Amino acid sequence: MGSIMRFHLHARALSGAAIFATSMLIAAYALAAPNDYRFELVQAQPAGPGKTTVTVRLVHAPDSKPVDGAVLFESKTDMGPGGMAEMTGKVSSLPSDKPGLYRFQIETGMPGKWALNLGAKVQGETGTVRGTVVYEAK
Repeated sequence: MGSIMRFHLHARALSGAAIFATSMLIAAYALAAPNDYRFELVQAQPAGPGKTTVTVRLVHAPDSKPVDGAVLFESKTDMGPGGMAEMTGKVSSLPSDKPGLYRFQIETGMPGKWALNLGAKVQGETGTVRGTVVYEAK
């Protein structure tokens, strides 16, 4: 085989490898983007008998900046951290007066450790951001 032919085959193999590597990086970025966010508990305070007001912050983890304007479309609570995951509560969204904070009124029915499981869409991201915060209901 001539040296020109070997060079051509080698160049094609390298360009194919480069295209493959680039596509894998793009795919990894697309899949990893929702993992770049986390929910943090800001406050959990009693709001009447069997009710707790929970405030959370959604944070872009790489730079620790709060995320404003996310659409929280899933909110469920259960007593999983207290060993009773089958015990659930009612979650209602509340308005927030501060950007990047998301508030909920939760009817728990009993005191103890509870988990608030959230799902959100963040502008510019294709995947769903999911997270859980643990709070104490009193």
